[in-house]
Amino acid sequence: MTDNTSRTATIRDHAKKRDGVAEKLLAGLLHDLFQVNATNVAINYDQYSLNSLNGFFDDADQQYFFKFHQEEGEEAMSGEYYRADIIARAGLPVDQPLMMSTLPGEQILVYKRRSDPRFSDVLRALDVEHDDQTAEQAVAAEERLNQTVLSVYLKTLQPVTEVQVAGEPVHRLFHDRLITAPNAVYPGGRLASFYVGKEFEFPGEKLSWEEFSAARFVIGGVEYERTIGELFDAANNRLAPSRLADAGGVTAHGDAHNANVWYSRHGDQADLSFFDPAFAGEHIPPLLAEVKTTFHNILAHPFWLYDPTVAEQTFKATARYENGRLFADFDWRLSPVRKALLDVKASAMWKPLLQDLKARGMLPADWREVVRLGLFLCPTLVMNLRAGATTHNPTSSLIGFSVAVMTGSAPVAGEDVMTRFFDMIDPERN
Repeated sequence: MTDNTSRTATIRDHAKKRDGVAEKLLAGLLHDLFQVNATNVAINYDQYSLNSLNGFFDDADQQYFFKFHQEEGEEAMSGEYYRADIIARAGLPVDQPLMMSTLPGEQILVYKRRSDPRFSDVLRALDVEHDDQTAEQAVAAEERLNQTVLSVYLKTLQPVTEVQVAGEPVHRLFHDRLITAPNAVYPGGRLASFYVGKEFEFPGEKLSWEEFSAARFVIGGVEYERTIGELFDAANNRLAPSRLADAGGVTAHGDAHNANVWYSRHGDQADLSFFDPAFAGEHIPPLLAEVKTTFHNILAHPFWLYDPTVAEQTFKATARYENGRLFADFDWRLSPVRKALLDVKASAMWKPLLQDLKARGMLPADWREVVRLGLFLCPTLVMNLRAGATTHNPTSSLIGFSVAVMTGSAPVAGEDVMTRFFDMIDPERN
């Protein structure tokens, strides 16, 4: 149920219905907040707006781009979002808004309209039709951005208190989605509303929550150690904000998925810059700071998370439940450009970051557990992965939950793409 005090939540609800009301309400909000007479209001109905809304409007002879992120319970917050100045002062490349409201339930950023594409759109085109030159340019831009971001992390890394860490809004992307406030009831939040007590449909199989949450995944013949239920339980425990001060804190964007990144070409080179710093902070746990970018920019592609209909048309998938095991087989794989981006993320970001934490004596012994659990929560709680609940179908649902398990759990034996990734970034390995 939408809280009537939240104008952004009401606008998002009407935008989903596409009933023409959202545009009128948005024009009114913009006038009340910024005294602009917004005309030609157009909402961008793109696949990346899972918990946000963006689009365009005109005022006099100026053209603008707007975006806001809206979370459950946001109305109870008081200005924790949208601290763009934090990451700008730290030296991160960020597009500064021309207008900004941080009022609870009315939090919105307005930018000068740009003609640059988002990095997400550039990469999706490469998923569809690979081009070596364009891919090389995109991967080089990603590497330069990672080097810049890493330098900020290393410069701002400092010991932090539990109170400082707990005050960061980035937890609303992770632990807060597991619980129901104000008493931190578990299972609660999105976990309870999305999955607990529900039915799960996959190609050739239907399972109850009790069966599904306790099933051992066998993906392409590889069995995994932990079940979905065990991973959610572990995340509730280890990703609790009070437990994440052990690795210090850094200044970070917090939610730099590529739909929040501009791609600006300059001849044979391209540069990347952030916008929508809804979850920016100065005490973000470094083991969480790059989790969203690692999952949503790489492992969520091609297609299955953001384009489930395309995934169903592109990939073949089958499921079989037997003796407490869910056998999942499909032909989804990372595209060439996503594989290259995963290598860059490992070599230019995760490996040197973990090495620095280790050198300072700030690397928790269970760092793999923290990173894995963060990756696991990215797809499972950013949207409802159950077939038929929103946009997902049996094929994309099976792929999605399987990828989540692959990121969250190690195999019982052997290796997969994630064990190789973790071996690459392990500071104990050459």
